[in-house]
Amino acid sequence: MTYTVAVSGASGYAGGEILRLLADHPDIEIRTVTAHSNAGQPLIQHQPHLRSLAHLVLQETTPEILADHDIVFLALPHGQSGQYTDALGDVPLVIDAGADHRLTSKTSWDAFYGGTFHDAWTYGVPELIVDGAKQREGLRGATRIAAPGCNASTVSLSLVPGVAAGVIDPSDIVSVLAVGPSGAGKSLKTNLLGSEILGTANPYAVGGTHRHIPEIQQALVAAGGDEPRISFTPVLVPMSRGILATSTAPIVDGVTDAQIREAWQSVYGDETFVQLLPEGQFPRTADVLGANTALMGIAIDRAANRVTVVTAVDNLVKGTAGAAIQSMNIALGLPESRALTVNGVAP
Repeated sequence: MTYTVAVSGASGYAGGEILRLLADHPDIEIRTVTAHSNAGQPLIQHQPHLRSLAHLVLQETTPEILADHDIVFLALPHGQSGQYTDALGDVPLVIDAGADHRLTSKTSWDAFYGGTFHDAWTYGVPELIVDGAKQREGLRGATRIAAPGCNASTVSLSLVPGVAAGVIDPSDIVSVLAVGPSGAGKSLKTNLLGSEILGTANPYAVGGTHRHIPEIQQALVAAGGDEPRISFTPVLVPMSRGILATSTAPIVDGVTDAQIREAWQSVYGDETFVQLLPEGQFPRTADVLGANTALMGIAIDRAANRVTVVTAVDNLVKGTAGAAIQSMNIALGLPESRALTVNGVAP
């Protein structure tokens, strides 16, 4: 069966990455692409790397244009998806790459986003643990999926095994992330200009203000942990793609080194797209460029009595578009890895 697809926000980074991956999906026909200010222009003008989609023209983003497809992807700024999802009730599968349907708590939404609160959809990170089972099970047959925030899913994947196994204490988590500017979208902003980011590293959303914090907390609670306390600091670095997240948490009293490593190995040992590296090895963002993989290394610091987890992802693939398509495959009963790769691009 071939599924017809519409992608909104197709002129942006997330929309472009969804299209890049879907272009090689044998079960998908990309029928419609939409945008706002760029409507009426050729897609290739804004996504010149998508040569196989040069025939497509960006249409206006309206419920009428998005309807009458088997699948709709919404790659819109936070707070803009809800106005369309409410009107797409007849579409069999809708996947939101924005934040509008990620959070279960209205209080958290009001505190970190504001505006109209929309109900949470099935969270699109198959490898996470939710109520003792992999989130993959909840995605089977899903009709509404919330793709993750890239920073949030990276930190959640890093820590959920330790929380679920009870080997780390979630009350004192510290995460520092080196992130590329593509995660901030394609809109022109002074702080994202090349002259502003080349040759420097810039912290942002410091002091507990980043919008992905409640998303991480939600994932850790779903894994079976107590309400976590997390110090979360992202740092913008001069690489177009990538996240390198370094997360630490205290070791629970009495837990052995072997139990710690087994907690992560038991969760990810049979996963394709989340891979635990051998002891003593740690990932680079270069190793995941273009791939749907999260590569992870663990260190046990007995002097500080903490576990350190270093995780690398491509924020546009496993962080966003790849996670969305992986979740789509599961929801439709297709092979989970279809149109996705574990191989990065080097050098």
